[in-house]
Amino acid sequence: MKNLTLEQLPQSSLIIALLKRMQISCVPSQLQHMIQKQLQIQPNTNIAHFLGKVLQSLKIGKVRFGQFSFSRFDRTRLPALIKYEGDWYIIERDTESKDSFQLLHHTDQITKVQPEMLSDCLVLWCQINHPEKKAKPKKSVALRLVLSELFKKKSWFINIAIATVLVNILGISTSIFAMQTYDRVVPTLAYTTLTTLATGMVIVILTDWLLKVVRARILDKHASQINMRLSQTVFDHLVNLRIDKRPKTLGTLSAQINGLDSVRQFFSSAFIFYLVDMPFALMFIFFIYIIGGPVSYVYLGLLPFALVLSLFAQYKLRDLLRTQMLRSHERQGMLVDTIRGAETIRSSNSTWRFSEQWQELSDNIDEYSLKSKAISNLTMVTTGSFASFAYILAIIVGVTQIELGELTMGGLIACSILGGRVITPVSQGIQQLVQWQHVSQSLTMIDQLLNIETERLPEQTLLLPYDLNNQIELEKVRFTYGDKPINTLNIESLTFNPGDRVVLVGSIGSGKSTLLKILAGLYKPSEGRVKLAQADLWDIDPSIVNENIGYLPQNVTLFKGTLYSNLILSGVVDDTKLMKVINDVGLGDLVKENSNQMDIPVSEGGEGLSEGQRQLVGLARMLIGQHKIWLLDEPTSSMDLDTEIKVLDAIDNLVQPDDIVIISTHRPLVAAKTANRVIALRKGEVVIDGKPEDVFSNRNNQ
Repeated sequence: MKNLTLEQLPQSSLIIALLKRMQISCVPSQLQHMIQKQLQIQPNTNIAHFLGKVLQSLKIGKVRFGQFSFSRFDRTRLPALIKYEGDWYIIERDTESKDSFQLLHHTDQITKVQPEMLSDCLVLWCQINHPEKKAKPKKSVALRLVLSELFKKKSWFINIAIATVLVNILGISTSIFAMQTYDRVVPTLAYTTLTTLATGMVIVILTDWLLKVVRARILDKHASQINMRLSQTVFDHLVNLRIDKRPKTLGTLSAQINGLDSVRQFFSSAFIFYLVDMPFALMFIFFIYIIGGPVSYVYLGLLPFALVLSLFAQYKLRDLLRTQMLRSHERQGMLVDTIRGAETIRSSNSTWRFSEQWQELSDNIDEYSLKSKAISNLTMVTTGSFASFAYILAIIVGVTQIELGELTMGGLIACSILGGRVITPVSQGIQQLVQWQHVSQSLTMIDQLLNIETERLPEQTLLLPYDLNNQIELEKVRFTYGDKPINTLNIESLTFNPGDRVVLVGSIGSGKSTLLKILAGLYKPSEGRVKLAQADLWDIDPSIVNENIGYLPQNVTLFKGTLYSNLILSGVVDDTKLMKVINDVGLGDLVKENSNQMDIPVSEGGEGLSEGQRQLVGLARMLIGQHKIWLLDEPTSSMDLDTEIKVLDAIDNLVQPDDIVIISTHRPLVAAKTANRVIALRKGEVVIDGKPEDVFSNRNNQ
């Protein structure tokens, strides 16, 4: 590579202007000095790497620079730098026309250009990740969901509140009983009075028992109903997620869903009792004040101490629990990968590597767990010790009040009993606030799941066309995975008409599978439209789309059950058609040779069937449907030649003449046998679209 020169680089003013658009300030003289210095230190490098080093040297956060051709660049990532006709510009969307762009020169001259004029131009894209700042707290979707379900019917909460009020009022009777016994019964040995008081207390205790049992049953019944509704809501959201937006790690995804249980249990169990009980701590302090005066100040001073202690614990636990949860999700994902890839791990003699990774993750989790438990235990022990200290101090203050004649012995005992009713909710409150940190981390994980877009927006008005023709069309479709700045697919225009038998060819990573998923409505284009019968595919109800479009993925997934249950996932199927499809694709022999016939057991993931048999099951499952558009991704990749021919014949026989069949393949036999049209993809773009004989004759000539 030739040494970079200053003339090959974008002008400093353009770099500064680009940074300004990204809300980054930079001193021109410092930038120019660093460019000159970097040219001397590291002259042999590409422009993107060079500018990244320059900005890193200026300590402008974490810098990521990319260098692409404009045809591959995701245009939603603008602004960027572009080299056009030998000079550098800042490229942005044209504010007046969404189909064109404007180029800003360092002389402030603006040039408007069409995208086709820029296809071969070099683009420099810059992304700056600032150091993490404390984000402003956002309203939690998960918390709002839980609370809305919790208080959808308020009658249960009112019943529990009434029961709790009565329980706490009855709790005062114990202290009154003690005070009357020590002040009136003991000095005079008035057994008649004692009998009356004891009888009253028996009635109070039985009433208290009944109220607590009824209260617990009401809460358990309502908690069960809440759990059913919440889990169903989250699961329905999960199955309707946009496929291209889902978390890629199964460990994280499953942990996000499981986190709902801890949240639900927190809000529908002890927290409710605490929420209702806590205000009565102030009531008991008030009664202590009536009986013992200054004794109440001791218990009143317990409240701010408990609040400060719980806030301290939350502050210390926040980062620990977040990191511990992330490591737990990482370990869960590793466990899933290890189970799925057991054969590969064993055959490659790499069990030691995975064992080391598991040990490392476990050590990290244990380390964070011990730290968080130490903080929780310290908080609980400190609270208990302070409660004991408060009790002793209350006795001391009470004794001084007895000496002054302001308090009786029975009154002091009554204050001690009431003090216990203050300490209990305060201790529970600290436990709940500490537990809240665990729950808040779970809420964060659930929020991440609930904030992922579903395939259709909840408020979106969906089309329900009665009859759809077979035509499907792509207009200016571009697709990018995640936050990558490179287009995986970039198609200006492509139409599939009734009767088309299309074979998609191209090298690995050319975009064939992505195109099929976009046509199937599984991936939503980053830009552009997919039209089915002149309607936008993403404006049509998914059930209508799935009824008209059948999709066979490259890796067929089977579910735990039987062969029959895996073939009729969508519902009841005519048995005559089912048997015809099974025989046509070549599954008939498998059924006949097995004593279970159609009830052949299938394990999770299809274990017990070969890769080719799984493909046959997936193909049969798709062909059973009455689709008009058939999308098949490498349908015969795991099959021998005879089975492949049989499958291709079955496809020809089972689809209707006006249906559209689109097959992605690396097998030339597919193109030769089924196609009346071949589309070749390269780097996400259509480079060839023609008849098989023309395409393959041109290739042979080349």
